[in-house]
Order: sequence, then structure tokens, then C-alpha cells
Amino acid sequence: MTLNKRALGVSLGLVWGLFVLIVTWWVVIIGSAGETLGRLHKFYFGYTVSWGGGIIGFIWGFVYGFIAGYLIAWIYNIVSSKIMKST
Repeated sequence: MTLNKRALGVSLGLVWGLFVLIVTWWVVIIGSAGETLGRLHKFYFGYTVSWGGGIIGFIWGFVYGFIAGYLIAWIYNIVSSKIMKST
């Protein structure tokens, strides 16, 4: 069985992007300073704990999630094909 690299990339990208968006907006709604969450600006250029920062975090989260999902599927397909050939 092979995994579709693009499908896994999009799904993982959406999950991670939505996670960052929802957590950021939740912190804004409850009025917390978001000191720990604010450290994401080191990885996500332009990110802040704000409404607009949540959108930027979603975009960066999608990009990183897509890359991670794509790589996971790619590695899985390579390992899976090697195992299937040996059996």
C-alpha cells in the first residue's frame, strides 16, 4: 500500500494550521498574554498573538504541516516498498 503524498501533506497542513489558528484566537479571546505561544515568532515570520497573527500562523502551520506530511508519506512509501520486495 502506498500513501498519497499530496493528500497527506494537505491534511496534516490543515490540521496543524487550524490548530495554530484556534489556539492563537483562543488566547486572544481569553485575554492572556500568550508569552509561550508568542515564541512561535522565531519559527513563523510575522507571527504575533493577535487576530492577524492567527492567520499568519495558519499559513505557516499549513506550510510546515504540508512539508511534514509529504515527507512522512514519501519515507513511508520507500520503506514500504523495500519491505514488500524482501517478502
